[in-house]
Amino acid sequence: MMFVFLLIGTIGLFLFLLPLILYGTLSIGNATGIFVSILMLLIGLFYQQIKEYSQTKKGKSIMKIIMIMVLLIISLVTVETGLMVHGAMPRHNAKGTVVVLGCLVRGTTPSMSLRERLDTAYDYLNDHPETSCIVSGGQGDRENISEAECMYRYLIARGIDASRLYKEDQSINTRENLAFSLEVIKEHHLDEHLLIVTNNFHEYRANHIAKRLNLSSSPLPAPTHWTLLPTHYVRELYSILYEWIR
Repeated sequence: MMFVFLLIGTIGLFLFLLPLILYGTLSIGNATGIFVSILMLLIGLFYQQIKEYSQTKKGKSIMKIIMIMVLLIISLVTVETGLMVHGAMPRHNAKGTVVVLGCLVRGTTPSMSLRERLDTAYDYLNDHPETSCIVSGGQGDRENISEAECMYRYLIARGIDASRLYKEDQSINTRENLAFSLEVIKEHHLDEHLLIVTNNFHEYRANHIAKRLNLSSSPLPAPTHWTLLPTHYVRELYSILYEWIR
């Protein structure tokens, strides 16, 4: 058992430190992962002492409380994960207006996650030449251009006709992405069914928000690179919980 904790801690530390090392990404996702991984390593290192303490009267009481908390967390995570997996399943033959949700822009260059979304949108637009697309996202503090402008340039460079693309460059979060995109749709008389393009882990929450806004939507999920998936997955667990309780 000691070896199991040490192995889990080592693998976890590697996976959650990798985005920080490769991309400078530090969020509540990998911060949580790093914390839990270090905790696993400490349990592994002091396994014998913890085991002996857990046999004492006080230790047994503390262990019961810890086990109840762990079971509650596991139950919550299991439900959220199931919803994320189901939410990322594409709806076959879905038609509508493609809405690409914004993501980090490094200067004027799309981040890896944003490229994944754009490539998914490109493939769909290429296969459905009658479809219009809204690129949605404002300009962050460390971004030289808006996310919408970055996405617009990327798709134009790949050969998508500019007449099919509409920019929404004022939004700062998913809720505004969708609400402001609807305004663009109504202004230009586009199909009001939204095909939401975002990374797979984010699809459930995006479509959940769309439902709360009384919007008709379907997921058009983009993949997530394995180096970023654990970090984004954990961060999304917090975001879904926040969306439920807000």
